[in-house]
Amino acid sequence: MYKFANDNNVKYILTGGNYSTECVRNPLEWMYYQSDSTQLKDIYNQFGTGKLKDFPITNILWHKFYLPYFKGIKLIRPLDFMEYDKEVATQFLVDEFGYQRYPQKHFESRFTRFYESYWLPQKFGYDTRLVQYSSLILTNQMTRDEALEKLKSPAHDPETINDDFEYIATKLGVSVEELQGYMDAPNRLNSEFKSQEGIYSIGAKVMRMMGKEKGGKR
Repeated sequence: MYKFANDNNVKYILTGGNYSTECVRNPLEWMYYQSDSTQLKDIYNQFGTGKLKDFPITNILWHKFYLPYFKGIKLIRPLDFMEYDKEVATQFLVDEFGYQRYPQKHFESRFTRFYESYWLPQKFGYDTRLVQYSSLILTNQMTRDEALEKLKSPAHDPETINDDFEYIATKLGVSVEELQGYMDAPNRLNSEFKSQEGIYSIGAKVMRMMGKEKGGKR
């Protein structure tokens, strides 16, 4: 998205990101910064093969400082400028445009559905619903009792997970056995690899001091 804007002289990027449903962030142990090119390259150098010629990578200095302050590319979050209720907005889309609901945040993609509903909780014990529901509770869009009731059931569908597992393996170009091998392998922490976490921490503090970012540490 940032690369497209930069290459095509687009000055405004509109995003559906919002504080109403995303005021609680995932802990870094659950989801480390996906834009940390130093860490991505270190992991790939240790375990990958060939070169990352066509794989898009970025870094915080490029998209947080260079693009907005030198290229004038601004990220706009329209939902933060209005009263946004997720259920009201979803029902409006259903009634007016025939929108089809999906059961959980990020489940519009089979890949992210598999990753968040099965891979993270089964391999690492991280249930992203805890964070998603916490945001909705804090903004009065869900009660704590409703969240606890939903958490009684697994996020993934046990009847379709085998098909999903095979689908993901095929999309990644590996066998089901190889993907299962990754599932069964010892877990690793993001802190075990090189990173730009120090730069991110300093940058976040500066952005908060400038009033450009809300919230505290993850």
